[in-house]
Amino acid sequence: MRALLLVDLQNDFMPFGALPVAEGDAVVPVANALIPRFSLVVASQDWHPADHGSFASAHPGTLPGDVVDLCGVSQVLWPDHCVQDMPGASFHSGLDIGGVDHVVRKGADPAVDSYSAFFDNDRRRDTGLAAYLEERGAEELVIMGLATDYCVRATVLDACGLGFGVTVIEDGCRGVDVTPGDSERAFAEMRSAGARVIRAAELT
Repeated sequence: MRALLLVDLQNDFMPFGALPVAEGDAVVPVANALIPRFSLVVASQDWHPADHGSFASAHPGTLPGDVVDLCGVSQVLWPDHCVQDMPGASFHSGLDIGGVDHVVRKGADPAVDSYSAFFDNDRRRDTGLAAYLEERGAEELVIMGLATDYCVRATVLDACGLGFGVTVIEDGCRGVDVTPGDSERAFAEMRSAGARVIRAAELT
């Protein structure tokens, strides 16, 4: 069985959000067009406490884009975003959330970030997503969302490592591109890990 996994289609990652991804809102119609084609749809949701260690505001003297050690992991610092129960953490209002069967929240531990929908960045804790998918017989995942070079990349690499067949919807992703070319490098890394990268129109 094949499931659709929507990564972090939240307000704060949209062009109007606290951590804007250019054209991030352009992927919402792509998601809505795909949702009815799947019997199982899962959405991940960044769900940070207000004092999360990935926020530059938690490290006096730093700025977004600086890199620190967080729980033994190299961590890019970000503006405060996707704070629990705040509007920025909500899914984009245009997303057909009624078609989503399950939401997996990540990044709730203030001591470690969680790019992947499967594991925290230090890989000591999983989100329960793999078990959820396996219990429902999902062997293949179609993945899209935000941002290509961070949460989508990490989710895809983990999904491949866990043995799922993975297809990435290229036009359903947008990247941060802190360094120009990060998104293209992320797609190349996904392909190397075994993922198929296609456009939505190519999905059969």
